[in-house]
Amino acid sequence: MSPALRAAKTPKAKHDLNGVENLIRAALKKHQTPFMLVRRAVLKRQYQRFRKCLPEVAPYYAIKANAHPGIIKTFVKLGSSFDVASSGEIKKVLRLGATPGKIIFANTIKSTADIEIARHRRVRLMTFDNEPELYKIAKHYPRAHVLVRIKVENTGSQVELSLKFGADPEQGYLLLKKAKALGLVPMGVSFHVGSQSKNVENYLQALEVTAKIFDEARENGLPLKMVDIGGGFPIQHFDNEIGINFERMAAQIRKQMKALFGRKTKFIAEPGRFFAGPSAILVTQVVGRTFRNNKNYYYINDGIYGDFSGMVFDHCRYEFKTLRRGQKFLSTIAGPTCDSLDTLSLNEEIAELYVGDVVYVKNIGAYSCASAVPDFNGFSPAKIVLI
Repeated sequence: MSPALRAAKTPKAKHDLNGVENLIRAALKKHQTPFMLVRRAVLKRQYQRFRKCLPEVAPYYAIKANAHPGIIKTFVKLGSSFDVASSGEIKKVLRLGATPGKIIFANTIKSTADIEIARHRRVRLMTFDNEPELYKIAKHYPRAHVLVRIKVENTGSQVELSLKFGADPEQGYLLLKKAKALGLVPMGVSFHVGSQSKNVENYLQALEVTAKIFDEARENGLPLKMVDIGGGFPIQHFDNEIGINFERMAAQIRKQMKALFGRKTKFIAEPGRFFAGPSAILVTQVVGRTFRNNKNYYYINDGIYGDFSGMVFDHCRYEFKTLRRGQKFLSTIAGPTCDSLDTLSLNEEIAELYVGDVVYVKNIGAYSCASAVPDFNGFSPAKIVLI
């Protein structure tokens, strides 16, 4: 018996499956597909889970994962801070109730106009990773609070983020010293171990490197106050996925922080996927079927250019599920557009489906609708329904 089948036979798995499918059936009575159900209770659960496992770390929700107003408002009410990458995101979170002191402008390359808007809106904390950026910040936002982002190991991460961003660690102190000379306020160090990082060693090594920069700065009369451990905290995309245990990972990170840094050090993080991903269920329907290449081909009403955009931009894979039961056959699932790229899976084992049958995906709340192309080929992304 496969691990997936064993899991499906457990009482908890059956309860979870029934709960999700009951939600879907109820929503189908009110909404046309495709739609994405975002559960506020799961957003709250993920936030509380993070706070319980890493109580010393203030979370700054990375809104690029999913910037739906309802999601941002939920995290505002929970007391979260926010990670933004542009003046557009600054304006959005402020409009939805965030305060300037709870925002980090975590883009190491910012336009002059965006820096000036940050200054006007009193969003003072920001990251950088190069000297020219410091001159730009100093000119357009004197006394801004800055964190140097360093390059760290991204081994095993789904999306590597140290290729485009991050100063060499040996330059960290020198850049912070330069920031102070330019009239900025050097706060500390930022890093990112890559998105969907299952390798806790990335965090532990990055904290070691950061601690050395803190020591060098202190020895040279430049005490630092803040460490931004970034995001990358992984979630399960498949029910029987192994190798992901946030609680165990967080315990090791927390132990390393206590060993390497003083009690007055402030820690922050930028969870995006971890907060938004598990909250959402994408519900689609079969709009066409055929038999091709000795397999059933099913065409559903959402695809690569819509809410499965994460398959391209996030290198993500999803678990396709159906409401219909029965013998399973090797099948292909494709999106609705006229582009051959819009093929979601060539080898899904699912029951035989008919036009109108439901195909749904869980854990798809992050980097899905956020990067969807509006109205490509005339197909709009799924309606988001908060419940």
